[in-house]
Amino acid sequence: MWASGSQPGAPASLCEVDLRKMKITVLGLGNILMRDEGVGVQAVQALQDRYELPPELEVVDGGTSGLDLLPYIENRDRVLFVDAVNFSKEPGYIGILENQEIPVLFAPKDSLHHLGLMDILASAQLLDIAPREVCLIGIQPQIIEPGLDLSDLLRERMEQLLTQITAKLREWGLTIRVRVAK
Repeated sequence: MWASGSQPGAPASLCEVDLRKMKITVLGLGNILMRDEGVGVQAVQALQDRYELPPELEVVDGGTSGLDLLPYIENRDRVLFVDAVNFSKEPGYIGILENQEIPVLFAPKDSLHHLGLMDILASAQLLDIAPREVCLIGIQPQIIEPGLDLSDLLRERMEQLLTQITAKLREWGLTIRVRVAK
């Protein structure tokens, strides 16, 4: 279903793939004006602040851009989305969805940018420019109301969210190091 001729979720052998030539993008999604709804954007900002990231990794603050994000996933090998997601679990729950699991969760639309995420993935499929692999790391929000700060709970869970993000990037073969304070 993803990029033509690919096996979703099947890791390519490191012997077969030159990681320097791979195109990998991390996209943080969300509305930073709606407290926990902006956790994806805040997570990718924290990722850039706290970690040394390789040059082959593109990190994008996607906000609520919807279809405007299509160029950021076009012909990428792998794309990792980070977002507030209604998993119907307790606030702070972190879940990981990959490839075909993603559209199933969003059948009922929970927010405008989730509609955009599904539109962008469907458009990429139609245009035959979809990434070979797609992953969504989401966290169940606690408070979605006007405001700039994350809830205390999501602020406390940020380190676990970053751990999941960096683990996925390492699984994809990238070298991610904690930034050393100068």
